[in-house]
Amino acid sequence: MMRRTTVLTGCTALVLALTATACGGDDVSAGGGDKPLGGQTLTVAGVWTGSEQKNFQKVLDAFAEKTGAKTQFVSTGDNVSTVVGSKIEGGNAPDVVMVPQVGVLQQFAKSGWLKPLSSTAQSAVAANFAPVWKNYGSVDGRLYGLYFKAAHKSTVWYSPDALTQAGVAQPSTFAEMLEAGRTVADSGLAAFSVAGQDGWTLTDWFENVYLSQAGPEKYDALAAHELKWTDPSVVKALTTLGELFKDKQLIAGGRKGALNTDFPGSVEKVFGPEAEAAMVYEGDFVAGVAKDQFGRKIGEDAKFYPFPAVDGGTAPVVSGGDAAVVLKDGKNAAAAMAFVEYLATPEAAAVWAEAGGFLSPNKKLDANAYTDVTTRATAKSLVAAGDSVRFDMSDQAPAAFGGTKGAGEWKILQDFLRDPSNPQKTASALEAAAAKAYKG
Repeated sequence: MMRRTTVLTGCTALVLALTATACGGDDVSAGGGDKPLGGQTLTVAGVWTGSEQKNFQKVLDAFAEKTGAKTQFVSTGDNVSTVVGSKIEGGNAPDVVMVPQVGVLQQFAKSGWLKPLSSTAQSAVAANFAPVWKNYGSVDGRLYGLYFKAAHKSTVWYSPDALTQAGVAQPSTFAEMLEAGRTVADSGLAAFSVAGQDGWTLTDWFENVYLSQAGPEKYDALAAHELKWTDPSVVKALTTLGELFKDKQLIAGGRKGALNTDFPGSVEKVFGPEAEAAMVYEGDFVAGVAKDQFGRKIGEDAKFYPFPAVDGGTAPVVSGGDAAVVLKDGKNAAAAMAFVEYLATPEAAAVWAEAGGFLSPNKKLDANAYTDVTTRATAKSLVAAGDSVRFDMSDQAPAAFGGTKGAGEWKILQDFLRDPSNPQKTASALEAAAAKAYKG
């Protein structure tokens, strides 16, 4: 999308844009110079660090090359809500924030911090994305968030050599997965690397178990807090998850080791130079770390199997995503909106897809942009699922409950990992924290 004065079919006129396909059609020709944002600096904040930050920088660089804008990325860490709030109060708000939780996006919108997305971005979302992504990016009927990066959070990654040496096959049920893990442990290697230092990974464990065991209707009700966390279905899911947490031979370093392991470290324990475990559960983004940091070939020496069904339920498909939002208090409104419009295009998604460790919910992205068969298949599965995917439950919650380090669900599930002996007590703690957060 370049600056032009005519109206495209299905799109509004673009005041500031880029050579791309925001509406899923042909490239828009230039009409106002090759560098429409020359001299402007765009500041983007997000949670990414390490290889994810490095790969997102490639997207920023591509935007800069097209527009002439300078770009700056600010890593917020996990507490994106707190960090962005403090920057707004200090008069130093970023222009765009990549928000990783639906609850935080809703909080930002209801606080009056966000600008609704442009008609160009809205048209691109309608043309290029399944309706579910528009719904998750909207508050009170207004579109504020563009989901650029999605996650398939129902994947268990493993070292093929480790499973082969232990003589175990890919499990199809949760019980089979734990039994396979015990067989792996008997061979001398811990079964699972668990990133307990990052509370969000524990919420993902719970959500997959709960969605499969309790079913989508209760999942939706619990996500909206229409069902209390003291419900027997929650206690049952915690009890099931506790079977893993309480078995010391299944977890690399035991529970104490898990609580001292962050997400990148959990991937390293499986795919690093000195393996400590055979498997690590997390989203498709495990591939990016395994590939970029440890040189693994995805689909060859780093593979995954679907998170298995629990107690006769359906195998879960949990997703997540990072949405680009434009802050009202940012200093470069035109550059910010142009950047979000760019992120809505297949071209922008292809930049990170080629780098790896990335899935796009953009259905217009050519699957061949993904460089390995495994990621390509995962991306097709996510797009094909359309509106049937269930979004990460903690990401739908208010930030105080589902998205704050050292508090709410993250902290309570870390306490449960430390001592999984009383699921009912944990459920009560979760309900107390949820009731307070949802009321606020």
